[in-house]
Amino acid sequence: MLSVASVVRKILLFVILAVAARADSLTIATYNLENYVVAGRRVEDHYLPAYPKPEAAKAALRTVIAALNADILALQEMGPGPYLEELRRDLRAEGVDYPHAAVAEAADADRHVALLSRRPFRRVVTHADLEFPYLGGREKVKRGLLEAVVATAHGELTLFVVHLKSRLTDRPEDPGSARRRAGEARAIRDRILQRFPDPGRARFLIVGDCNDGADSPPLRLLSTRAGAPVASILPAADPRGDSWTFILHREGSYLRLDYFLASPGLLPAAAGGATVYDGPGVRESSDHRPLVLRLDLDRLPADGGAAP
Repeated sequence: MLSVASVVRKILLFVILAVAARADSLTIATYNLENYVVAGRRVEDHYLPAYPKPEAAKAALRTVIAALNADILALQEMGPGPYLEELRRDLRAEGVDYPHAAVAEAADADRHVALLSRRPFRRVVTHADLEFPYLGGREKVKRGLLEAVVATAHGELTLFVVHLKSRLTDRPEDPGSARRRAGEARAIRDRILQRFPDPGRARFLIVGDCNDGADSPPLRLLSTRAGAPVASILPAADPRGDSWTFILHREGSYLRLDYFLASPGLLPAAAGGATVYDGPGVRESSDHRPLVLRLDLDRLPADGGAAP
C-alpha cells in the first residue's frame, strides 16, 4: 500500500507535469533580408544591375538568424522558392533547422514574403488576389498577404506577413508611393477582418515591413477601421532605447519601418512589446534590423483564436 507521502508526491508530480505541458510561449521574429535574390546592387564601389546577394552578407544573415533563435521567422525581400530553400539548407548546415517553410507567390516575381517555422503550420494561404483603386485604375497588393496558422496550447495563432510598397515610384502624382501603400494597407486590413470580424476575440499578428512611420496612413489603416481597433502597434526598441529598424545609406537616415501589430485578443500575451535586434552581423547583413517578440501565451484563456 502506498503511503500518504507517496500519494502526495505522485499528485504533485502529476500537477507539475500538467502545468509544464500546458505552458506555452512563442518567439517570433521579422526580418527584411535586403534582396536575397539577384538584383541591382553596389559591389566594391561599382553598381551591378544583376548580382546575387554577396556570400559575406548571407553569412552575416545566418549569424543574425541563429542569434534570434525564433520559433517562427517572417521574411521580406526573399527571392523565389529556390532562394528560400538555399537559406534553409545553409542554416541547417550550421545547426539551425527550420523544418517548415512557406513563400507567397504574388504580383512581384522577384521579392516575396516568406516564413520559416519550427512548428508545423495548420494552414497556409497566400492572398494574391487583393486589389485596390489607384490613380483611376486598379492595382494588386504587390507582395500579396501570407497567412499562416499554428497550433498552441491556448488555441490557434494566425500570422499575417506583409511587405508594403517601397517609396520608389515612377508616378509623379504619387510621391513616395504613399497613396499606393495606403491602398495596399486598406485591402490587407479588410481581408483580415473578413477572416476575423471580431478582433477583440481574435488572436493574430500582422508582421513585416510597412515602409512607413507609425503615425502614417498605412499604419492607421492597419490599426483601425471606422474608429474601431483592429490591431495595436507594439512598441519596439534595442537595448539602448533606439527604435529604428532601417537605415537609408544615401541620406544617413534612420527610420522605423518594421512592425508587429497584435489583435486586441492577443495583446495580453505581448506585454512588454518587441526588441530590435542589434547584435553581431546585423550591420553587414541587411539595411534593416530585425524585430523579435516573445509571446507569453499562458496569459491567454484556453479558448479562442480560431477564425469563425
